[in-house]
Amino acid sequence: MALSREDAAELRDAVGDALTRREEFFRTACEHREDGTYVVERRGADSTGNSTVFDSFAEARRLFDRLPPSFDAEALSSAGVTGSRRHMLVRHFAEHPAFPCTLASRNPLEAEKT
Repeated sequence: MALSREDAAELRDAVGDALTRREEFFRTACEHREDGTYVVERRGADSTGNSTVFDSFAEARRLFDRLPPSFDAEALSSAGVTGSRRHMLVRHFAEHPAFPCTLASRNPLEAEKT
């Protein structure tokens, strides 16, 4: 059974929508892109300087798993994350329900795995 051109276009759009998902939290947002990448950014940011792109969500999960039970932005430096992106990722791990983590301190910014 062949699809009409119109049906094929609708199916393509539906698959793209299913593969792309954006979630927003208090200070951060993330996007699962169609190409499989996972992007973490400051909520409402309008420049790429406020985002970190992972090859996949699994890569972000592996980074989180390698962190110590209690971690701060400096702990992310060893993973090659620089500048304010380190603080953004600490907040993202604490905000995203897939990461068992909470903020332990806001100043200095520190998170703890739960």
